[in-house]
This record gives sequence, C-alpha cells and structure tokens, in this order.
Amino acid sequence: MAKKLRSGFTTGTAAAAAAKGALRMILEGKRPSRVRIRLLTGDDITIAIHMCSLKKNGEAICSVIKDAGDDPDVTHKAEIGARVSLLDSDARNGTGKRPQVIILGGEGVGRVTKPGLEVDPGQPAINPGPQKMIAQAIEEVLKKYRLGGTVCTEIFVPQGKKLAEKTLNARLGILGGISILGTTGVVRPMSHDAFIATIESALSVARACGLNQVVLTTGRRSERFAQGCWGRIAPEAFIQIGDFFKLSLESAAKRGFVHITLAVFFGKALKMAQGVPHTHAGKSSLTLDKLSGWTWKITRDSELSRKISAANTARHAFDILREQGPEVISHVGQLLVASAKCFAGLKTKIRSIIFDYDGEVVFDSENQ
Repeated sequence: MAKKLRSGFTTGTAAAAAAKGALRMILEGKRPSRVRIRLLTGDDITIAIHMCSLKKNGEAICSVIKDAGDDPDVTHKAEIGARVSLLDSDARNGTGKRPQVIILGGEGVGRVTKPGLEVDPGQPAINPGPQKMIAQAIEEVLKKYRLGGTVCTEIFVPQGKKLAEKTLNARLGILGGISILGTTGVVRPMSHDAFIATIESALSVARACGLNQVVLTTGRRSERFAQGCWGRIAPEAFIQIGDFFKLSLESAAKRGFVHITLAVFFGKALKMAQGVPHTHAGKSSLTLDKLSGWTWKITRDSELSRKISAANTARHAFDILREQGPEVISHVGQLLVASAKCFAGLKTKIRSIIFDYDGEVVFDSENQ
C-alpha cells in the first residue's frame, strides 16, 4: 500500500504565524507555544512557535520553522520570522474602522526589481496571498483584545539570501533573498505548483520587459547551451519549463509571444514530437517503437530500425541515428514544431533546436 504523502504549509503561512505569535507576545506578555492561522482556503491550521522574545522597546520577535510536508522545497525547515511593533493601540471607538497593518521585508526577504510579477518593483517579494494572511492574523489578535491602531510587521528569513541561490529568483528580478509565497497557504505534495508558478512568473517578467520572444529549455544544462548560442538575447527570455511542454506553450501564447524557441536534448524532443503534454518519465512512456517506425519509414533500413527499437535509452538511439540516420533526427525536430503549434496556435512562430549532449546543435528548424 502506497504511503500517503504529508501536506505542509507555505512560507506565507509561516510568516503569518510568526506575526501572530509576536503580537500575542506583546499583548499577553508570554510566549505562545502555538498559534492558529486561517488559510486562504478558509481552513485553519495550528503551527508551533519556534522562538519568541519581547524587546525592551516593546516590539516582539517571533519565528516558526517552515514545514513543506513531503513536497521537495528549498525552504523546507527554514526559519521564517516576524518583528512586530504595535505603533498605537487605541481602544475601538465603535466606528468599525479596520486597523492598519504595515508589512515590510527584512533580512533574507527578496526585493522585486523587474516588472511582471504580482508585486511591483521596489517592493519586498511578499505576494498578495501572504500579505492577506499576515494582515488577517494580526487583525484577529487585535479583535480579540478590542483594539484598533497600527501594527508594523517586518518579515525576515535568517538564511533567506543563501536559500535564494538555489532558486530562479535572480532571473525573475528578485534579489537579496527568497519570496514569501502561497496561493492557498498549504503545500500539496508533488503538486508541481511551485514550478508552474515560476514558469508563469518568468513569462510575465519577460513580457513586462518588452520581449516578444522566449527561449524555452527543459533544465539548466540545455539553458546554458542555449545562452551560449544566443548571448545577445536578454536573460529574461530564457525560461526553464521542466516537463511542462503543453502548459508552457499555452501560457506563452496567451501572453502574446510571437516567437518561441524550444532548445532541448533528443530525449525530450522525442516526447515533444509525439505530442506528449507532460514529458516526465512517470507521465509518459518513452516509446522507442514509435521512433523505430519513423526510422523505417524514412530510411527503409530494417536493420537500423531494429537497432532503434532495441536501444536502451533515447540517448542510445540518438547516438545510433547521428551516425546512421541523421535525417530521422531532423524528422523528430520537425514534428516537435508541429506539436508545439498544436499547443501554442498555428500563428505562433516556433523554432526547434536539438542539442547533442556536449551542446552542439544537431538540428535547427530554421536551417532546414
């Protein structure tokens, strides 16, 4: 029986919990052991407090440990904290006026420097969802004590700058730390939500920078080779899409990109050529039989077709075809263009590039 994967909570939920814990420390004079947070789904979650202290100036500092559950996440087990000051706390006068919550980004929280994201340039990288959760958590505490006034909350991540080096934040123009994210407040294991959000954000940034073309790669290595080919193209144009072939093309077309280049290795190209929407091995079976059929149709070489069908991997098949059937590799590249147009639309100009495993271009649809 398969093990049920454990859900976790986002950095936004962690920040809201830290802020609520800090304000409770100010008003109650003691460290709460845990706090209850309302998620953006409407559900509640109880989160343990890691550290909490009251300073001489009346502000409080509180932190929690981010728990991503069984979802792989660079911020898993990271400390997320809040420094909270109650600037004024007049008793409510019956006007129903909501308290003011000021949210700032401190150490380890990135700052947005490029347009196209949910947060404007110059602002801390704390998305609208987390901002809403933080404000809601603060207001719940003030309501309990029938207080109004203004609360200043500075979110910080002690290891945020180091953690950001493992993300694509710099490419998106988020510098100096991580993003405080969360669309629901909860992390669903293996949902790929974070990767999809990164692709969407990267496309938005590229469009906001005035670009009308993007270069889509499936990972860092293919991206590095693509950047070597087109060094003059703006860095925002290069976007890693992982296995999200269909989603990325649809998103790029929706944003108005008129020229899309797919720069990939043969294994991914083969899946894309077959119109597979998601190219992960667990999502689609790599059918070398299909490639074998194409090989026979193009070359009429039954022995070569048999070799392809018996190949151990797509890379093995590629090595054989490069020597004995390069026209089959070209056929795969052309089918990749056709598949991409099915997802992006016939009016979108698609260019396909297939690299060998040393970064040399072995197929370019514009040179056919």
